[in-house]
Amino acid sequence: ISVVDLATNQVQKIPISVSPHNIQVSQDGRLLLVVGAPATVDGHSHGVKGEEQGGHDDSGGHGDAGGKLLIFDAAQLNDAPTEIEIGKHPAHVVIDSQGKFIYATNSEDDTVSVVDAAEKRQVKTIATGDFPHGLRMSPDGKEVYIANVNDGTVSVISTAEQKEVARIPVGRAPVQVGFTPDGKRVYVSLRDENQVAVIDTATRQKIASVAVGSQPIQMFATPDGRFVYVANQGTEDKPDNTVSVIDTQNNKVVTTITTGKGAHGVVAGSDGKQVFVANTFDDTVAVIDVAAQKVVGTIPVGDAPNGIT
Repeated sequence: ISVVDLATNQVQKIPISVSPHNIQVSQDGRLLLVVGAPATVDGHSHGVKGEEQGGHDDSGGHGDAGGKLLIFDAAQLNDAPTEIEIGKHPAHVVIDSQGKFIYATNSEDDTVSVVDAAEKRQVKTIATGDFPHGLRMSPDGKEVYIANVNDGTVSVISTAEQKEVARIPVGRAPVQVGFTPDGKRVYVSLRDENQVAVIDTATRQKIASVAVGSQPIQMFATPDGRFVYVANQGTEDKPDNTVSVIDTQNNKVVTTITTGKGAHGVVAGSDGKQVFVANTFDDTVAVIDVAAQKVVGTIPVGDAPNGIT
């Protein structure tokens, strides 16, 4: 994993025991969570030819090998993390605001692992749709929405009941979801439609579709809820290099920003001034100034960056 000091743009690389697919810092900043499986093939295949390019793929740390959740002390990243065995082909990970339960998708198992953060053990698995991938927790912490790539749906998990309570049809190859800060809307990337679906969380219905770039992967809303930034990856042969900026008031793309080849992971800074995009085929992170709606910096990182937090 690459750790970027935003004051200096200095990058520290930390070797770990898996090919990391996604990472997440806890809301209190104390923990860094990493999910992945043992690497089998080096290079840009990881996270590119597999679930995010259609179908299953054993390269780059995915496939039949058991997956792991790594829990780091975020202040001591050079110390060895706690490693917990979870399911096959782990994809994304989130943690609740209390820092109590961690949820990680196991794509090959069609489940989500629930891990007790204090006890550092898996306490439950929850059945989902086919090939669960990206997931996010609602701002109120009551639900987790999960994109199921292979059956075109989003699973809704109740955190109180720790079970699936709804499954929402959205379109072809949903890869990741993103809540608006008020929790009223969820945006879902539809990789094979070059669109983003919009879900009304009150009715649990798809209410709109927004055309974006080629093969959208991750998206993230700004803290004020005004915009959703969508990373358009494209394919390795025909990479996209853009971020589509959706105005949440009318669900229209108001600008398209050129970032780097294979725009994949995206996150907004907590102050809302910047958005950061991991460019898988460029081995870089693009820094977007939200006020100017343009890239103001590019940071070289490790090989084939995917998740970003």
